[in-house]
Amino acid sequence: MRRHYGRGKERRGWSGPKRGPRRHRRSGHGNRAGSLEQEEPQTPVNAGPSSRDPSSSSSTQNSVVAELPGFYYDSEKNCYFRLLPGHNNYNPLTKDSIQYKAMECKRLRLLEEEEKQKKKKTRAGLNSSVLLQKRQLGLLSSTSYCRLVHELKVNGMQRRKIEIHSPDSSVAGTNNFKIIVADVACERIFTVNDVEHGGCKYGIINLSGLGKESLTVEMYDNLYFTNRKVNSVCWASLTHPDSHVLLCLMGIAETPGCASLLPASLFSSTNPGDRPGMLCSFKISTAWSCAWCLNPQADNCFSTGLTRRVLVTNVVTGHRQTFGTSSDVLAQQFARQTPVLYNGCRSGEIFSIDVRQRNRKGQSWKAIRLFHGSAVTSIHLMEAEHYLMAADMAGKIKLWDLRTTKCVKQYHGHHNEYAILPLHVNEEEGLLTAVGQDCYTRIWSLQDTHLLRTIPSPHPSSKDAIPSVVFSSRLGGRQGVPGLLMAVKQDLYHFSYI
Repeated sequence: MRRHYGRGKERRGWSGPKRGPRRHRRSGHGNRAGSLEQEEPQTPVNAGPSSRDPSSSSSTQNSVVAELPGFYYDSEKNCYFRLLPGHNNYNPLTKDSIQYKAMECKRLRLLEEEEKQKKKKTRAGLNSSVLLQKRQLGLLSSTSYCRLVHELKVNGMQRRKIEIHSPDSSVAGTNNFKIIVADVACERIFTVNDVEHGGCKYGIINLSGLGKESLTVEMYDNLYFTNRKVNSVCWASLTHPDSHVLLCLMGIAETPGCASLLPASLFSSTNPGDRPGMLCSFKISTAWSCAWCLNPQADNCFSTGLTRRVLVTNVVTGHRQTFGTSSDVLAQQFARQTPVLYNGCRSGEIFSIDVRQRNRKGQSWKAIRLFHGSAVTSIHLMEAEHYLMAADMAGKIKLWDLRTTKCVKQYHGHHNEYAILPLHVNEEEGLLTAVGQDCYTRIWSLQDTHLLRTIPSPHPSSKDAIPSVVFSSRLGGRQGVPGLLMAVKQDLYHFSYI
């Protein structure tokens, strides 16, 4: 009898692992661990198509398929293909291109599912009134009730593009958004845009025209731009709340870095001749982060996180305080009740400084010390100032109790490897929002750490197209609308939260 060896498959590649029930028939501890890895996470009740993290299915598949040096596995054809060495960067088949193709397929699939979800109605029995009735009857605990209500509202968020108008019609929609930061009242958004010939340009978007019916905003640019990278931005309250904007610029060539304080009125004047000049600029070395102090005991002061030191500067007097550290300071925030500054470092350490004390040598001035396993990229002090939220470059988000210096909660699903990405906490709605390096925007429940939704980017994922977001209960002021603002490439989107 002749045997057939399937030469056709040998031409295409090595046959990969076949899917079937025999894969889980082994007994023992090793098989038990393998089956746990392949178990899919539980999908939340009434969760939309994007609520499940897209990385979960890929991690499950990668745990089953073994990686072979010099080969890649095609899940569609169920076989391995050889990766040929590229000559003069001509070979398009690389590991990065394969991963990008897979990520793009997932993004398009999620966007397609979101479009289908718009046409579907809420499943019968799962709406806010029914949940409230179950809560009153004692069928739902307060924690479950809050989470389910948030799930209903978050998964009902629909993306709508915002029309941006500018007094200079040639400016609107021509530069890519890099950073957007909202003021305390969420009436304005300060934007940092990339300029085509290199450098950055600034602007302020007025959200007063953002309503339930019309999605139109006004953007005011200025004549100033810089060819230096903007590392950090925050609003500053010098003459009145959010009267200025503090920018940290990197040094370039022989030009040192600086911290510039710009008046917000610089962007609202329609006559270029009436525009005030830059209020002040402080020459400093490379600044990774900045923060403005709102406590009256350290009035008119701001801090900059530098390479292995913290610099606190009084804008009016020019007085400076320097605190030496053992690592670069990548994230900062001042407390409001006390003049205490919290810092997150590249080494993974988080520490606090009471700025009322004088400069001291060594590390004796550190009041509270917390530790992450990777570089801390963002910190957020909760409203009561008893808890601190922190994210690192390992993709971990932790909630720390400052009284016991212990981690009390962790939020899973965030993706980060090297980027400095901010956290957005809305305690009024009980939501945590963060954009990952994979360009997915994820929303968690603050109370039970449940991942409520994963929103794909409207544009293809890339290092230069990571969305910048703002979440607020009152976009546009007191009479504003709740929702999420997403700036990516040259577009601005609104996700209604009703």
